[in-house]
Amino acid sequence: MPEKNLPELITLKRLIDEGGRHLEVGTSCTVAMDGRQFPVYTIALGNPSPDVPALGFFGGIHGLERIGTQVVLSFMESLLARLRWDATLHQQLESMRLVFMPLVNPGGMWQATRCNPQGVDLMRNAPLSAIEKVPFMLGGQRYSHHLPWYRGADGAPMEPESRAVCEIVERELLSRQFSMALDCHSGFGLRDRIWFPHAHTKTPIPHLADIGALEELFSTAYPNHNYVFEPQSRQYRTHGDLWDYLYLNGSNVFLPLTLEMGSWLWVKKNPRQIFDRIAIFNPTARHRLQRVLRRHLILFDFLMRAASSHGRWTPEGMARKVQHRRALAQWYHS
Repeated sequence: MPEKNLPELITLKRLIDEGGRHLEVGTSCTVAMDGRQFPVYTIALGNPSPDVPALGFFGGIHGLERIGTQVVLSFMESLLARLRWDATLHQQLESMRLVFMPLVNPGGMWQATRCNPQGVDLMRNAPLSAIEKVPFMLGGQRYSHHLPWYRGADGAPMEPESRAVCEIVERELLSRQFSMALDCHSGFGLRDRIWFPHAHTKTPIPHLADIGALEELFSTAYPNHNYVFEPQSRQYRTHGDLWDYLYLNGSNVFLPLTLEMGSWLWVKKNPRQIFDRIAIFNPTARHRLQRVLRRHLILFDFLMRAASSHGRWTPEGMARKVQHRRALAQWYHS
């Protein structure tokens, strides 16, 4: 098989086969690499009606960060196993839509690079420039595709993988009155962080009250969690952020989140990993990998419940003003 040496793609194909009639499967694009053809799959399940909320899970946008794809696949595996017996899950899926894009950048994963095979960083590839100053290089650059964080040539169309993400989000998420997305990455800091827009400016998003209410909901339901919720701009700003671009193009409530798993903790426990570009971004010890795959299932399940029950917690009227002021104080005035 063309993808025989890409374990994550093998696992994804197995899950697609096991999901059978429950899944709607499509191929957004195909990536050619080393004489191989790697499909970029999209999977959907649940109620297709545009009147129900939707939640999307994305992984593998950066090819080096295999753990992002692996946690999405782990959640898919859990869902498919539960579909065999869990009547509550079937009822939940009648009231919502789930969308998965577990491996956005198979070419980058195949060649063990952050970028896609054309040397473009897909998270710097949207036609959007930062309003304020960005970190040199890290914020996105147009000097050369031989250097990291390359945005792509000025005026060039978006890369096929980036367009594939945009197309599935526009079709399945932005078209609904309420939707959320979780994009899974690794590599920043010692803590697991949940970032929300903006990345291109310090200006708060219009739906800050909804983000604040979601964070409060999670912290109340799981008071011992170890995530740090914050706008990405609090850490650094970038050009061409895909989720900023999609958020700005939406007219309904769309809350895109990024799970940034703190890979420095894995390196801290095994400093030799710093000399391996794969190990820097991924847990290598089996017990650590299993722990990571378990830990985030709580977050994924919470987001499913929050999306399907959004009418019960999204703030309105005075509660919205209170949440907005609280979020400003928590994330922008501290």
